[in-house]
Amino acid sequence: MTGDETFALTATVWLWQSAGKERPMAWHFLTIDGQTSAEIRFAALGRTGGFGSIPVEARIGTTCWRTSIFPHRDSGGYILPLKASVRKREGIAAGDEVSLSLAL
Repeated sequence: MTGDETFALTATVWLWQSAGKERPMAWHFLTIDGQTSAEIRFAALGRTGGFGSIPVEARIGTTCWRTSIFPHRDSGGYILPLKASVRKREGIAAGDEVSLSLAL
């Protein structure tokens, strides 16, 4: 990881599905809340993008990718979207608890 600050955490994968559409969509996420989200919020001051997003480099297992985390109203923290390629490579499904690191 190449960021100035790195955060390690464990979170549970959850699935969001659109409702009422002919062809429903589904996205997998991890929630970053509590003390970790507070520390990330402080570390990212002045580095946020659209919708309050924060660019990060994420790592789960041996998979590392660049993405963004987004504010999550329900938890007061952030959410990290999990791409299908990451889930497939690491064998991750909804309900799994995963360890990850985020570098800002």
